Amino acid sequence: MYTDIAAMKTGLGTEKRSRLNRRNVFWLKCLGLIFVTMFFCEFLLYYLVLIQCHWPQLKTSASPDPTSTLKAMFLSDTHLLGEITGHWFDKLRREWQMERAYQSAIWLLQPDIVFILGDLFDEGKWSNSKSWENDVARFQSIFRHPPHTELLVVVGNHDIGFHYEMTAHKLNRFEKAFNFTSGKVLSRKGINFVLVNSVALEGDDCIICRAAEDQILEVSRQLSCSRLVPKKSTARPVKSKTSHRYIHGKKKNHPDFVKKCRSVQPLPASAPVLLQHYPLYRESDSECTEEDSASPEEKKVLFKERYDVLSQDASQKLLRLIQPRLILSGHTHSACRVLHGNVPEISVPSFSWRNRNNPSFIMGLITAEDFSLEKCFLPTEDTVIYTYCGAGALLGLCAAIYLLPLSFSKSFDTTKQKPV
Repeated sequence: MYTDIAAMKTGLGTEKRSRLNRRNVFWLKCLGLIFVTMFFCEFLLYYLVLIQCHWPQLKTSASPDPTSTLKAMFLSDTHLLGEITGHWFDKLRREWQMERAYQSAIWLLQPDIVFILGDLFDEGKWSNSKSWENDVARFQSIFRHPPHTELLVVVGNHDIGFHYEMTAHKLNRFEKAFNFTSGKVLSRKGINFVLVNSVALEGDDCIICRAAEDQILEVSRQLSCSRLVPKKSTARPVKSKTSHRYIHGKKKNHPDFVKKCRSVQPLPASAPVLLQHYPLYRESDSECTEEDSASPEEKKVLFKERYDVLSQDASQKLLRLIQPRLILSGHTHSACRVLHGNVPEISVPSFSWRNRNNPSFIMGLITAEDFSLEKCFLPTEDTVIYTYCGAGALLGLCAAIYLLPLSFSKSFDTTKQKPV
């Protein structure tokens, strides 16, 4: 009798341990599913999507010379949230998305230079000194980069405010934080980039606006003088005691050159790339056909000058003074490609999930004479949401399949063991 009781107890103990082991295995599987889902959505997905992006081919060369070719990335409107309207979860989610996307792109694509075309922050126009310093520190952490990659930014209306909110203090602290000077030319590998504070191109002769226009005039003079000096002179030299350099059939000591360009710092004789936050004037986005262009409803809305786009007057002045070969801008959060005469302008969409479901950036292979652009899409927010929802549904289904029989079995065992 005692033997039978001991055997029964041993059997019950073994069955209990077996149930416990099965339960532990089940919860380990659940934790494994959660870990795999999070690893896929928050890390691996960015590499799987961005590895499909490749640098474009230049039309003039199948194998460009790396010493004269610049690999440039262009992104815009990161809109890092501030303390006033930014919810903590919104900050966490969207900033992690931008950090993983940017760091994955930098690691996979190895660009020489990255340009961010304004609206780095969402509340730069309102931030006090402490909030501004915190926002700048977060930005520098998210968009950190290796020493061989250069990061340059353009100022936007959310960084310093619209024209009526813009102050010298806000502009100065932005320039100090990012070593940015509006209305200047940067030359890399013989390629000229003109960075413009488009918020200040209001044309009302305000102090900041007047300074910005003076800077653009100076840039125009630099570029004009640089165009007088080609890489190699095709003019036939004349023998004389004093050797002269010829410029498009003119000597370097030609009166026009001496008068205008004697004190000008020489630049590469290359038509510039114009970078700014506001797009040049266009009526609307109705002609934009890219897959990440504005929605059909948004395309019907006419743009407001000096708010959505630059004024017609400011746009014509920029085209006339800078004479760019390519223009890249942001601000609208949607993609668009328009022609101003024969000069293409590319509107770069927002880099943040907060502003669109399918963010992207532009990859450019640029030389002094040529350029080629390619768009690279980031993972869509819907993909991540649907993956989490699918994993959650699978987890709930597995839990129901496993736990319901256990609950039924336990209830049955309790009923069976009731005394008669």
